[in-house]
Formats: sequence, C-alpha cells, structure tokens
Amino acid sequence: MGVRAFGRGIVLLTAAAVTALCGTTAASATTGKEPTGPVQPNIIAAALYAVAQPTIAPPGANDWNCKPSAAHPNPVLLSNGTTANAYENWANLSQKLANAGYCVFAGNFGGSPGAFLQTVGPVAGTAGQLATFGDQILKATGAAKLDVVGHSQGGMNPRYWIKYLGGADKIGKLIGLSPSNYGTSLFGLLTAIQAIPPARDVVGAACPACNEQSTGSAFLADLNAGGDTVPGVDYTVIQTRYDDVVTPYTNAFLKPAPNVKNLVLQDVCGLDYTDHLGITYDPVAEREVLNALDPEHAVAPQCVFVPPVIS
Repeated sequence: MGVRAFGRGIVLLTAAAVTALCGTTAASATTGKEPTGPVQPNIIAAALYAVAQPTIAPPGANDWNCKPSAAHPNPVLLSNGTTANAYENWANLSQKLANAGYCVFAGNFGGSPGAFLQTVGPVAGTAGQLATFGDQILKATGAAKLDVVGHSQGGMNPRYWIKYLGGADKIGKLIGLSPSNYGTSLFGLLTAIQAIPPARDVVGAACPACNEQSTGSAFLADLNAGGDTVPGVDYTVIQTRYDDVVTPYTNAFLKPAPNVKNLVLQDVCGLDYTDHLGITYDPVAEREVLNALDPEHAVAPQCVFVPPVIS
C-alpha cells in the first residue's frame, strides 16, 4: 500500500534509489528456471537482500518447465503489494507453495524495470501487466486456470483483471492477504492528503496507486460498482486486526457471498499479532493460504506467537 510508509517500513527508505543492471530476470536457456534467492524469515531480511538484487525471483518460483500435478492443477501466481518487489514480498511463502507441489510464479510490475520499488504505477496498468504474465503462465504450464495469492494492492488489483481484462475465465481462486479492497484512510493521513490538491499531486507523481487506494477514490468506486466479486471465482481474504496500513482493517473484506470467505487471523490464533508488513511471512497466515488453495486437505494452523513485522 501507498507511499514508502504504506509498504515496506522506514528502515528501507534508502533502498528506493537502488536498481539492478537489467530488467525482468530471464530464465536460463538450458533449464527454464530463473535465478532465485534464498528463503528469508521476514520481510526486513528479504528487502535488505533484494536491495542488491531487486529482480531476483523468490525461492521455488519461476520454473517455466513446471507442469501442474493432478493434485494441484492450477499454477499459483503471487501478486505484490504496493512498493514491493516479488522477492521482498514472497521469499518464504513461495518456497512453501513449491514444497507443497505447486507450480509457483512471481514477477515485478507497476514499476521501472529493474528498480527496487515496484507496484507503484496506476493500478489498472499493473493489473494489465499481471494479466499478461498470467497468460504466459497458462501457456507455459498448459493449465486451464491459475490461482492468485496477493498481498495488499496485490490482493486487490487482480479484481481489475477479473472484472475488465478477462480474468474471470482464467482465475480459479483469488486469495488476498490484507488486501486493499475498499482502500485505506491510513489512520486519516491519506484521507487528509486527498483533501489537499498539492499534497495529493506530490503523492500521485511518485505513486499513482497510492491515491487510487485511498478510501472512496474514483478508482475503487468503479472497481466495486455492481458488486465486488463475480461468480465462478472463489475469493478468500486473510486479514489481521493489527493491520496498520489498510485502515480500518475491515476495509480488506469483500461483501458476503457464497464464493467469499473473510477470515480474521486472531479468530484462528489469539497469539498472532502480525501487522500488514509481516502477514506474508506469518506461519498462521501461510497455512491458511495453503488451506484456501486446497480446502479438501485443509490442516488447522499451529497457533504460535507471531510478532509484528518480523513474524
């Protein structure tokens, strides 16, 4: 979500200027696998690693020779939150999904090629790039549909793909971790910025997606008009009461429907204090992602203490 404070935390501000020497990481001509980084315990460690290698793929991801199994016929596309690159967001969950037998893919969209900061451009543009990447995944794997797991904006912007870009016929499940489905006031800060045109323009110049995720924005009004879901796609929202970016935290939730499940982590485990940044590394949330992808073989998460940010 949002300006730098929306996404990765103040400790990473200086990384915004760091870029790689090339754009999207290319797969090896001999193996079809892109270079990947190591598994990381939390988003801070992943972000620090990605400063020098912002285009590196997360572990277990982007094997273009992967063929989905009968047990998991849909490949999984990981969709990044605002300002996040793929490695930063997914350097733990991607490997868990691969270990569980999924073909996993992740890319960097909505930012300058090779830049540390991604997913900051207009949401519709990012969704369009995501849709193109999804088509590449379907072609490479031979799958009929894919499932999407997204964080923050990455849990919301696939809904634009579904509504306007043909995604309803290509996406089986959309699982959002603290998604910005109804935007955020950022404790009133973003709302105040929207009321001051010069401030709004400054934010919009660096991060158009930030303004578009403000509660009540024209973009969100259009996205949610006529219903926020479509039949044929299963939606799961996994949210924390301690979300400090999507505020109020209930703005993550979709309207009740037979194909919608809204889940609060603290209803599953009272020891879980994860916040917005930490949720993609939270073991309780990760287990719920696996359960949402394969509900027939769901396993109750182990309830463990989970601190904010460092999960």
